[in-house]
Amino acid sequence: MTVPQNLLVTGGCGFLGSNIASHFLEAGATVTVIDALFRTGGEANLAWLRSKDARNALTFVHGDLADEQMVGDVFRKQGPFDYVCHLGGQVAMTTSLSDPSRDMKTNVVGTFNVLEAVRHFSPEALMAYSSTNKVYGDLEELDYVEGEDRYGVPSHQEGFDESLRLDFASPYGCSKGAADQYVRDWYRNFGVKTVVFRHSSIFGGRQFSSFDQGWIGWFCTQAQKQADAMARGENIEPFTIAGNGKQVRDVLHAEDLVRLYSTAFERRDAVAGEIFNIGGGIKNSLSLLELFKALQAKLQLDHPLKFERLPPRQSDQKFFVADITKASDVLGWEPTVSCDEGLSRMLNWVTQNGV
Repeated sequence: MTVPQNLLVTGGCGFLGSNIASHFLEAGATVTVIDALFRTGGEANLAWLRSKDARNALTFVHGDLADEQMVGDVFRKQGPFDYVCHLGGQVAMTTSLSDPSRDMKTNVVGTFNVLEAVRHFSPEALMAYSSTNKVYGDLEELDYVEGEDRYGVPSHQEGFDESLRLDFASPYGCSKGAADQYVRDWYRNFGVKTVVFRHSSIFGGRQFSSFDQGWIGWFCTQAQKQADAMARGENIEPFTIAGNGKQVRDVLHAEDLVRLYSTAFERRDAVAGEIFNIGGGIKNSLSLLELFKALQAKLQLDHPLKFERLPPRQSDQKFFVADITKASDVLGWEPTVSCDEGLSRMLNWVTQNGV
């Protein structure tokens, strides 16, 4: 494995960022982490990273990526970096609707600041950007079939590839999509080595999920709460879902994501300037209703999980599955942790950590 000597991880105390920072720390890299610690779990993930830093190779910077001076100072003092994993961002659709200004500053201005710092202070670095399937909009123009437990799109049996048209259909879609295109264009216009990963749903350890972000972890927590209440003979408090529960996503475990980012650095010349749709693929796709049945079976519950339906969320996609053919062809990368195995690991993590 080719390991970067000097790595920067923005959002390094988040779910994906802490997993990647930990991986490269253990592999022998010097790691700098920038995080504003806005989200629940950030402090806990920082403490976890520090507990793994036996070589004193971790530097933490508490800062907002929208602060141009701070970003530049990190590059001047800690750089030059040979790998920049830009994972910091505002990641909740609901937050983008309630505070679009904060969403824009973090995702657009923050990304611009990181790009310019790479261009001026670490021009040989690879910059990997964590984008999202939301850059494709709500996909309402597609023809769907509605089954008993899930939606399907007959015209895209293996999911969606990178040729799908962009349509920024929400403040979150606009901010992530604008950043996505900035990252792409800094390669085309300035030669900055960048790669864009448009992620579908990701989950795994160190994910402190909430009702509006990290749905696999969130529903694992709700299912465990209901199982505990059943075991105590207490009344079951139903959780809520948005829509009818037939919405489909492909899910990818953190272990496979870390391997993706590691492989990207190894093949940095091949990925420079490229965009990849990344997810678990059609084999690792499931709807909310299918998730609930799987959790019921894993928790050995006699009765289905109890939930109440709310109206669908604005700009929610009925179906998104990433066609990961390009990632397989260019990177030799495919998921190795099955959806079933990942759910078991997620249940264990939320139980052990009380989240």
